[in-house]
Order: sequence, then structure tokens, then C-alpha cells
Amino acid sequence: MLWSLVKIVFFITSIAVLALTAGALMETSGGLQITFSGFEFTLAPLQTAILTVILLVLVWLIFKILSFMMAVLRFLNGDDTAVSRYFNRNRERKGFQALSEGMMALASGEGRLALAKASKAEKYLGRPELTNLLTAQAAEMAGDRRKAEAVYKELIQNTTTRFVGVRGIMKQKLADGDTQTAMKLAEHAFGLKPGHEDTQDVLLKLQANSEDWSGARKTLGAKLKHGNLPRDIHRRRDAVLALSEAYEATDDAQAAHAAAIEANRLSPDLVPAAVLTAQGYITQSKPRYAVRVLKTAWQVQPHPDLAAAFAQIVPGETPIQRIKRFQILIKLHPDHRETCLLLAELYISAEDFPAARRALGALAEEAPDVRSLTIMAAIERGEGSSDTIIKGWLARAITAPRGPQWVCETCNSLQTEWSAICPNCDSFDSQSWKTSPARHDPVTPGSERLPLNMGALDDPAEPQLYTTTTAAQETS
Repeated sequence: MLWSLVKIVFFITSIAVLALTAGALMETSGGLQITFSGFEFTLAPLQTAILTVILLVLVWLIFKILSFMMAVLRFLNGDDTAVSRYFNRNRERKGFQALSEGMMALASGEGRLALAKASKAEKYLGRPELTNLLTAQAAEMAGDRRKAEAVYKELIQNTTTRFVGVRGIMKQKLADGDTQTAMKLAEHAFGLKPGHEDTQDVLLKLQANSEDWSGARKTLGAKLKHGNLPRDIHRRRDAVLALSEAYEATDDAQAAHAAAIEANRLSPDLVPAAVLTAQGYITQSKPRYAVRVLKTAWQVQPHPDLAAAFAQIVPGETPIQRIKRFQILIKLHPDHRETCLLLAELYISAEDFPAARRALGALAEEAPDVRSLTIMAAIERGEGSSDTIIKGWLARAITAPRGPQWVCETCNSLQTEWSAICPNCDSFDSQSWKTSPARHDPVTPGSERLPLNMGALDDPAEPQLYTTTTAAQETS
């Protein structure tokens, strides 16, 4: 309505200006005198203006006729599309201008304007392979998802634009939360363009979230093949996927062990892979292989789960024998925090509490956490200290930081057990064993069991160390 009013006002103003100009020229004295072949012509100012306009129109017509004649000559010389190009040139110019303006509008976030320009470009060009993508993206920006989906389906019909159409609908399904359909579309898009990095990432995430570990390993291999992933990162993530396959193969112990070995081969420092591989060797009565795997992982990063698995290798040994056997690990990192804690637990198991205190050193005072404080409480109890002292250590343990935990690098959430996918933010391979400075959550019952005797908990002859909760209950 407003645009129509503007056009009417402009038309009336133009007529008025022309009328005033003609009146002024008619009242102006003088004119133009032309002499040609003995003839003399005298033109008034208004006539001169009209003649000038007519001459300009004639010149324009002459150029158009000459251009048309050139097109006809090219047609006669064998250029079959010369005449059609002549008539379509102006339409193409307008169409490409509208297409350019639509792309600029899309880049600036003006969805409605981009949609209008895309419609105009299609009107002049008649080439949907050029305009449909702009139309679909503009429709999405403008909130018209139905139109966008219809255009994406049109793109799928054309082999040259099929990948774009499939990927567009895939993104819509992801936004709707329809991950199953999105994964099928991602697989189809991956088949069309295996080297497309964004499609690889989307498919890998969907496969990992749906626990399609074998499919995820193939996608990861494609990322490496097409240069979209460094080789060292590929080995690490492939190890994580192989380990996840091992966890899933609960009904086939041989397949699970083979997958665990593969994960450990790809990433020897991956603690859960080393533990699962060692447990498989222990089951097969191959303790030397288990020792080698755990020793290699401990060399990279001491971890309580590695110590627990190492304890399972010889479940019936005495505490003194266990201390001697654990020297293999202790000598690798004698000053490491985990080594000090482990050695203190070993001496507690052997009831050598002064040696346990020496092994623990100043950890309970200088870097207190749940585990070091609990060990200190066990030492005090073993040395016959009063209940007040023991309760003091346990009270500090209840409110102390947890110490190293599995921490998601993406969302900083804490997990008691390692997993390939963070249960909080769905990030893949994001968990690291470290201390989270921002979290000081209280201890949950049973969450801080000392790892030494985890391999022998089913053996009633083995002495068992305390959890924080059970020690507090016994002391009270």
C-alpha cells in the first residue's frame, strides 16, 4: 500500500516537472537555426529539446539494430544460440543482479529481502540450480522451514546439487532432534562426498552417540585419509572407539579381548584400555603380558586403576609379597603423588603403619584430598591413636577435594568412571584424569575405595582397606 502511494506521488511529480519545463521553454526567446543544402530551419527552444530527445532515441535504436544484426550474422555462421542470447542478455543481467543482491542480503541477515531477491532472480534466470540454494537458506533465515525443505527436496532431484539438498535436510532433522533420520541422511551425504569435513564430523558424532562404534571407526579412517585429522589424534580416537567396541562385546570374550588389545596398541597410555587388556590376559593366565601392559601405561601416567589391575595379577599373595612385586611400578615414578599413596596403602595392608606414614609424607598436610586424608586416618587408627584424632582426619576427608578424577575437558563435569562419550555434554573423547580446581564436591559412599585390594575383594582371606564412609562408621 505504501509503495503504491509512493509510485503515484512520483508519477504526478514527474508530470508536473515536465509541464513546468515545457512552459518555461515555450516562454524562452531565441532558438536553434540549422542550415543544410540551401535550406534553413529555425527551431524554438521547446522544439530543440524535443529534437534532442528524438536524436538520442534514434542513436539508441541504431545501436540495438546493429547489435541484433551482429547476432544474426553469428547465427548464420553456426552459433545456434546467438539470437537467443541477444534477447536473454538483459534478463540475465537483471537476474544476476538480483542474485547478487540476494546473497548480500543473506550475508547481512535480511532473510525476507534475500527471499524476495531469490524469487526475482529465478524469474529472470530460470536456473533453479543457481537460485534454489539461495532460496532455501533465505527461507530458513526467514523462519519458513517448510519452504526451505521443499527447495532442498528439489535440489536432491539434480545430481549436481544432490549433496547440498541432502545436507540441508540433515541439518533440519538435527535441529528437530530426529537423530536417526539425520544419521541416515549423513551417511548418504558422506557417500556422495566422503571428503567433506563437516559431514564427517556430524556423522562421527551421530555414530558415537548411537554407539555404532564400527561405523564410527570407518568415518574416522575417512577423516585421516582425506587429511582432515592428524595421524596422532586419529590413533587416539581410534583407540577410544576400539575400547568402546570391547566394552560392548560382553557376549564374546574373545572379541572383547581382541578389541581391547587393539585399543591398547593404538594408545598404550589410555588407562581403561590398559586395564581391560590386562584383565583379559589375567583371565587367560598370561600374567607376563598383563604386567607389560600395565607397566607401559604406568610409565606414562600412574593411575589407581592400573594399581588395582596389577594387584589382580596375583590375588593370593601376602601383603609383604605384594609390596615386593609392586616395586616394578614404584621404581618407575618413585616421587609421584600416586606412587606415594599406593606405597602407603601397601604398608597399611601389611600393618606397617610407621612405614605407611613415611611413604605418605606431607601429602595430607600440603595437598590434602579425600584419599590422602583417608589414608592418614587409617594410619592413625593402626597406630592406636584416639578416636578424636581419627575423627578429625575423617571429618576433613568428608569435605576435602576429591583429588584427580575423570574430568570432561568440554564441560568440566566430573565422572567416577571413564566413558567415550561425556554423559553431560555428549562430547567425544573429552575425559582426562586430572584435578578439577573448580569442584569440591563431598564424597559419595564408596567413591573413594583405596585401590590396593580391589583385585582381591572376593577373597575373604585378603585384608580390605577402608572407604571414607565405612571408616567413619566404624570410628563413630
